[in-house]
Amino acid sequence: MPRPSDEVNRAAEGLSRRLAGTATRRSFLATVAAAALAVVGAAPAAAQGRRRRVVRGTRLTREGWYGFCGHTWTTGSCPSPYELPRIDARGFPLRPHDGLPIDNLGRPIDALGRPVDPAGNLLLAPDGSPLTPAPRTRICEDWVPARHGVETRTQGAWYRCCNNQIRKLADCCSTSRVRINGDASLRGYCRPGRRVYCVMYVDTGVPC
Repeated sequence: MPRPSDEVNRAAEGLSRRLAGTATRRSFLATVAAAALAVVGAAPAAAQGRRRRVVRGTRLTREGWYGFCGHTWTTGSCPSPYELPRIDARGFPLRPHDGLPIDNLGRPIDALGRPVDPAGNLLLAPDGSPLTPAPRTRICEDWVPARHGVETRTQGAWYRCCNNQIRKLADCCSTSRVRINGDASLRGYCRPGRRVYCVMYVDTGVPC
């Protein structure tokens, strides 16, 4: 006999593919939520507990969902030096837990792009010379195209309260009909002709 969780996966996947061509995020979420609740209502309590558990970052959960604070959905995050796709207002990567600017290797950098240690001192090679700076590229406009071979740009946003501050969630949009995790893409808040490829976030520092 199929498990309730298997039924949820099949129902959500089928609904995702049927609605992907025309649904906005709001209408899609509302429809899927109604369908999922109908199935979950009959599921054992233990299965419901597993369904609510979302792992850190945006790794795939047991039920096929990706999540971080402000975003728990079926679209994966954009690739970044860390597991969480935190960016600054210009789209460059930041270290998730403290917002320090980082290079593409995940190292904190100074104002000139040079890698530094926790005290702000330049990182040195064994011969005592400063380490060579690594590239620092915009996540959506530069890194995604380089790694996935699709042309993308940041378009559209929505807002959530996370860790007592307003978080801006941003869509990285492409003309692809497939999103980063391989299934059908949604329009989300992308402009006409584009669909969500992956997602990122900006912590604004504005209290909520």
